[in-house]
Amino acid sequence: MAKKMIHDFHRMKREGEKTTWLTAYDYPTAQFAEAAGIDMLLVGDSLGMCVYGYKDTLPVTMDQCIVHCEAVRRGAPNTFVIGDMPFMSYQSSVEKAVENTGRFLKEAAVDAIKLEGGRRILPVVRAILDAGVVVVGHIGLTPQSSGQLGGHRAQGRTVESARSLIDDALALEGAGIQMLLLEAVPPEVGQFITEKLAIPVLSIGAGMHCDGQLLIVSDLIGQFQAFTPKFVRKYCNVAEAVTNAMKEYAADVRAGKFPTDEHCYHMLEGEYEKFQEMVSQYEEPT
Repeated sequence: MAKKMIHDFHRMKREGEKTTWLTAYDYPTAQFAEAAGIDMLLVGDSLGMCVYGYKDTLPVTMDQCIVHCEAVRRGAPNTFVIGDMPFMSYQSSVEKAVENTGRFLKEAAVDAIKLEGGRRILPVVRAILDAGVVVVGHIGLTPQSSGQLGGHRAQGRTVESARSLIDDALALEGAGIQMLLLEAVPPEVGQFITEKLAIPVLSIGAGMHCDGQLLIVSDLIGQFQAFTPKFVRKYCNVAEAVTNAMKEYAADVRAGKFPTDEHCYHMLEGEYEKFQEMVSQYEEPT
């Protein structure tokens, strides 16, 4: 399939065509997503929880993100891939933010980067854009700053909070971002921001009126078991299927039902007799 680029997503918004977006953290998943025709892949810092078992995304490092981005790029060479800027990869200084952005492009060949925050990160956003990088914004529930938000809680549920989100969205678009992700906000707020902005607005728990949807792949396939956000629909239950397969395997091994002859390699024709003669030498007294 032809790889979609940023101008394709802008065209899709204008024409009312929805964008499909998933996270991916490894080569096989990226292959599956590309075969399924998913438009975009995000190598999210959610890998900290979904892959490494961290309690949140904060411990994730640039080196971890780069390694996973490289694997996803190899698995999905014809899909638009977005690298997620992990905690403290862009907050300490503008210079550090641009340097880390460059790593995503130079080492992992991503097509864009995503970073969390609204008006407070505008200087960083402008610097990354000035470096020639496609930037995806992320507002609403921003996990890296969830402590300031009182935990992983939906945002924009009061008029004051909704106004702040709208002002952040407008400011980010004004700074030049090319796409925006809204996380865990009411559908009314998602619809207003989507209609207000000229750029594509994607939803992860922001309702059906946005220009497209994002889900964490580990949630979609029922692999992540710690909790399930309200906005998730599980399309299959990998955890159950894999666990049952492992139980069946263990039972077969213990009962002597695996492996059977069909799972074994046999000696080449004429070699078995030679083998018998050879092993008989080990039985002769020395």
